[in-house]
Amino acid sequence: MKHIFFVIDTESNSGNQAEMAAIDAFNDKLKSESKLVLAAGIGSSKTAKLFDNRQGANLIETSSLNGPEFYSGFWIIDAEPSEIEDLARQASLACNRKIEVRAFLA
Repeated sequence: MKHIFFVIDTESNSGNQAEMAAIDAFNDKLKSESKLVLAAGIGSSKTAKLFDNRQGANLIETSSLNGPEFYSGFWIIDAEPSEIEDLARQASLACNRKIEVRAFLA
C-alpha cells in the first residue's frame, strides 16, 4: 500500500550537509528494498499560488498554508501497512524534521 510522507519544516531548503547525507542514505535503503516510489523537496508556501476556478471564479491568491510550519518535501513509499510507522520514524530521523503520513490514494 502506498503512503505519502510529508516533511514538515519552518524554512524552505533548510537541510544541512549531514541531514542531506542521511536523507540520501534513507532513499538508497528504500530503493534497495523497492519501496521508494518518489521523493522530492518542494518550494516554499510563501511563493505558492492558490487557484480557485470553481464555478468560473478565476481566483488566484497566495497560498492558504502560510503558517509557521509547512510542507517542504515528501516521499511516496510503497510498503506493507505494518512497516509504515517504522519507516516514518526512520524518515523523521533522516531529515531531522516532523513527518506527517497519509494513505496515498492512487
